[in-house]
Amino acid sequence: MLKFYKTTAVEKKLKKAKTITENSWIDMVSPDKEEIEQVVKITGIDEDLILKMLDDEERPRIEESGNAVLIVIDTPYLETEEDHFVYNTSPLGIIVTTNNFVITVSPSVNKILTNFKKNKVKDFRTAKKTRFVIQILYNTAQAYIRALRVVNRKIELKEEVLSKSTSNRDLLDMLDLEKTLVYFLTSLKANDLVLDKLSKGGVLPLFEGDDDLLDDAIIENKQAIEQSEIYRNILSSITETYGTIVSNNLNEIMKFLAGATIVISVPTMISSFLGMNVPLGELANNPLSASLIFIASVVLSIIVAIILYKKNML
Repeated sequence: MLKFYKTTAVEKKLKKAKTITENSWIDMVSPDKEEIEQVVKITGIDEDLILKMLDDEERPRIEESGNAVLIVIDTPYLETEEDHFVYNTSPLGIIVTTNNFVITVSPSVNKILTNFKKNKVKDFRTAKKTRFVIQILYNTAQAYIRALRVVNRKIELKEEVLSKSTSNRDLLDMLDLEKTLVYFLTSLKANDLVLDKLSKGGVLPLFEGDDDLLDDAIIENKQAIEQSEIYRNILSSITETYGTIVSNNLNEIMKFLAGATIVISVPTMISSFLGMNVPLGELANNPLSASLIFIASVVLSIIVAIILYKKNML
């Protein structure tokens, strides 16, 4: 999919364009061969810069090639799986050319760019290429923070559920959350390196006001990194704690069953012994012999149970 946008000079609002002109924003989402050739012909960039961004595993970095600079970052997105959802990350490529074009390339629709298309980003102009790049990075960091708030709420909800029930499904949900935080932390640290390189001013020229916005983007990204680390540590602690609780509960059950087996084995042993045709003397001729043996077995079982209880084995 290929779309063109440009900020109007009078209204200063982003609008769709029918053709690619100077200072345009070219948005490419999983483009086909014809669309790639069209953009390459007009902008003069290396075709490989676009082809690389069609890989879901592309890592954040900055690459210069010919008349263009490719800036790759990771962005968060929501992934729905059957009855639950998890967050994952997806690469977004931003190509800035020396002949005044900005090209965004992604393997799937990227929601980070939606606010730009809806004119919800303050002071956004397609002609301000450096600021556009920094604004994307700033909005990406904020998107991570919003996603982390959702993850934190899910952790709190799962903690309440696990306090009442420790089913495998709930523990697997916690594992999914931990996996999400690992993805986030890896991507945020890689994005941080991109921001750090941009702040040195050697990649794109920084104009008035760009420094402050870039500092804000760096602060937001570092805050997201810190939150990811905190939530991951909390989640790991919760998972380990409830894993220990499950194991301890199992030990308690096994201990009870072992003690109950010992108590029940007492009358079994007595009845087994007396059933071997051993002489019982006068007891054999007593009409209350069965009752006496039963009472003796019960008394011995109670004594054994008391002993085991005092030793915390029952």
